Order: sequence, then C-alpha cells, then structure tokens
Amino acid sequence: MTPQSWLVDAIWLDYRLAVALTVVMPLLLLIWAFAVGLRPLIQLLIVYWRVSSLLAVTVYLMIGGLPVSFLSGAMARLLILVCLWFWRDWSAALEQSRTWAARAFLLWRWGLTGYMGAGILFSGAFVPCAFRTSLPEECRAWFGPPLGFREIFHPNVSPELLGSVGAWGLVAYLLYSVYFVWRLRPGTDKGEQEA
Repeated sequence: MTPQSWLVDAIWLDYRLAVALTVVMPLLLLIWAFAVGLRPLIQLLIVYWRVSSLLAVTVYLMIGGLPVSFLSGAMARLLILVCLWFWRDWSAALEQSRTWAARAFLLWRWGLTGYMGAGILFSGAFVPCAFRTSLPEECRAWFGPPLGFREIFHPNVSPELLGSVGAWGLVAYLLYSVYFVWRLRPGTDKGEQEA
C-alpha cells in the first residue's frame, strides 16, 4: 500500500520550503549582515546555523532510513524556534536598527516562526515513527526527498554510509549541545562569548 498522494506532495513541499527558508534565506541574510557590518545579526545568524545544522544531520539520518531521524527533525524545528527568539539583547538591537538587513531579518524570523510552528504540527504527527521497528509506508514517505538529495549530491555513496555519517553527526551535535548549555549555566557570561 502506498501513502496517499497528498501526503507525498505535502512532504515534498515541506522540504522545498525548508531549503528556501532555512538555508537560502539565512545564508543571504548572513552575507548581507557581513556586507553592512551588522554585528547583532551576524551573531544571531551564527547561532542559528549552529542550531539548524541538526536539520542537515536529519537529512543524512533519513538517507540511511534511520527512524531516529523523525525525532531529530522535530527537535531541530523546536530548537530553531528557541534560538531565533532566545537572544533578547541581539533581538532588541535588531528591532531598534533602521537598516534594511535588520528589517529583512525580522520579517524572515516571523515567516520562519510560522513555518516551523506548522512544521512541528505536521511532522510531529510522525514522531512515533522513531519508535517503530517496522516503518509503515506513511513513515517511509519522508525518506523520498532526502534520497533525492543523495541522488544529486552523493550518487555514488551508499545510503548506509551516509546514514552512518548522519549518526556520527548526531553524536557530535549532542556533545556540542551539552557543552554549549554547560557554558550558559548561571553565574557565567561565557555563553554569549561562545555564541
């Protein structure tokens, strides 16, 4: 039995929006921020890229068909939302800035917040796939776009090897996250220096 076509279409649309909103737009904003020397935006986007790298890890986990990818994908969306709104001092500086780069960032942040909120609801329904030993077709439908990515960028590399790269990437991401949170503990100001 194949998943309904509306689900497959919705998954592909989600991936296309993810590329536009989580890769292309923040990359353009980062280049713009460096061009105009807008330090709060540069700092916020560097933190964004660190956090959003979990999306790339998730793609590689999905290429390997690893069910944990459903959990890492949902966590990536949630963590991106947190990182976009957590840094109040940088956000306040950008809200007071009259530059077009700051305005573009604020508009993008609201758009990405809406997209991530809807995405959490949509993909969150599939988080139980992370805990299944045998994945139904509806869960496996999520592997289509990452396998398409593999065909374009890694056509001669096995999905198993790329899945292993994703698994090691997840371990590295988790270790760095623990270190970063430890540096943010109360009583230190190292968190801002680290970011």
